[in-house]
Amino acid sequence: MTPHGLLVLDLPVYPGVAVSAFRRDLTAALRGLGEDHLYDVLLVMTELVSNALDHTPGVGRLRVRHSQEPCAVTVEVDDDSPAEPVYGLSRLPNDCRGRGIVVVDSLARTWGTRWRAGGGKTVFASVYC
Repeated sequence: MTPHGLLVLDLPVYPGVAVSAFRRDLTAALRGLGEDHLYDVLLVMTELVSNALDHTPGVGRLRVRHSQEPCAVTVEVDDDSPAEPVYGLSRLPNDCRGRGIVVVDSLARTWGTRWRAGGGKTVFASVYC
């Protein structure tokens, strides 16, 4: 157990990976979490992983931690990009994309970016149960 909770998932994120497999693995790892909270965590994880796949080069890493007191699930996604996540709508006309961080912001108690020593960043979000 770490100060941020028990690590329940630690997987590589790479182009072509099936995000649906991450959802299946996370659902199994968080069995016992209420259905509404699990749905929120799955949506946050999907948005953060999708952002890394869509907007950053190379291979990243997904980590999910679950703490009991207080009950919270923290999703962390590493990538090699120096660019911060962008909050808001897509800049392309008639584009229905670009709202991932808005979704994360609406579901997570806290979210943000930590810069990694070797370059790149970790984008994280915590959903309280």
